[in-house]
Amino acid sequence: MNKRSVKGRAVREPAGARVRKAAVSRRVSGKPEPKNGVSIATIAVSLPTTTPSQVAVRPPLLRAHRFRVGQTVLYTSSPISRPGASGTYKVVKLLPSDGDDYQYRIKNPGEAFERVAKESQLELDH
Repeated sequence: MNKRSVKGRAVREPAGARVRKAAVSRRVSGKPEPKNGVSIATIAVSLPTTTPSQVAVRPPLLRAHRFRVGQTVLYTSSPISRPGASGTYKVVKLLPSDGDDYQYRIKNPGEAFERVAKESQLELDH
């Protein structure tokens, strides 16, 4: 038979042929064929909806920097690092936190270099 004579007729295939075609298409699509012949079903789970009023408002994990660039601060160094470095400094740059404390780049007008200080080592100069 040619294509024209087959076009109008309904072609019936045996049930086994359909199963084989499905198995072939599964392998082609990348899904593994089950070993025991049982297909795995997808289970849809409906979760309860939550309204904005039901959600607990959490404070931000990180707080903002306490000092701004250009502010004059009092730096208290630890006795271990440099006890003579304490004094008045100007905040040059805000740095990211180092665990618990934010860090700042500070400079004393009498020194030629800048230091990095933790927020806990600084106080606002009055």
